[in-house]
Amino acid sequence: MAVINFYKYQGTGNDFVMIDDRDQRFPYNAAESTQFDTRIIARICDRKFGVGADGLILIRDHDEYDFEMIYFNADGSQSLCGNGSRCAVRFANYLGIIQNETCFLAIDGPHEAFIEEDLIHLKMGNVNQVKKMNGHWFIDTGSPHVIKFIEDLEAFDVYEEGKAIRHDQAFAPNGTNVNFVEACSMDELFVRTFERGVENETLSCGTGVTAVSLAASYEKFTSPVKIKTLGGSLQVSFDKIDNQKFENIYLIGPAGMVFEGTIQL
Repeated sequence: MAVINFYKYQGTGNDFVMIDDRDQRFPYNAAESTQFDTRIIARICDRKFGVGADGLILIRDHDEYDFEMIYFNADGSQSLCGNGSRCAVRFANYLGIIQNETCFLAIDGPHEAFIEEDLIHLKMGNVNQVKKMNGHWFIDTGSPHVIKFIEDLEAFDVYEEGKAIRHDQAFAPNGTNVNFVEACSMDELFVRTFERGVENETLSCGTGVTAVSLAASYEKFTSPVKIKTLGGSLQVSFDKIDNQKFENIYLIGPAGMVFEGTIQL
């Protein structure tokens, strides 16, 4: 059994197992991804029998970019992760792969980012479509998100309500992430998220708060939008081009190492 070094990182409470896989010792081959046993990801991310995390990230070399980030949700599925991407940038800086600026590859394409003291500024992909469905918003920011504005979010049953929407037939077969939002003031929102792939509420979701911020532009909020999550504070800036299109979207927040160790695969 291979022994792998790992690092635990977190971005506003969204936590990840980070692996420097530039030697490609981790048993994942993108070309043979259908044969990959995702149980290895679930075991590592398990909070009782593994390291414990919302996801796992591999950092690999790439010919055209500073590095490639390969991200897995805790159940082994793949998607874009905004907070995970910010942690990957911080980790790549720690490894000496990058300095304060980078362009790296993720599952949805290249991303630019820069480090400014404690904050990671991650440029997200452009959004070209916003939908309103049954009184809530639906926006894909690299991962699909439902955004629902409610009152008394602190007492709201995010798990049960989020799970129901996540598995709604309207979003079949892959489902959706679900964000519940309450306005704290005219420049700050409180957000709680049920994450697909984790299948539970997480302390923060980067692609989720990005989607929330864009939806909030239809509710009289202007860029930058301040976001409060259970795991800490984030900020999202953007240019609203017209009623459907957004460009220069940046997810801004802290990310840092928690500890390091080794694990047997």
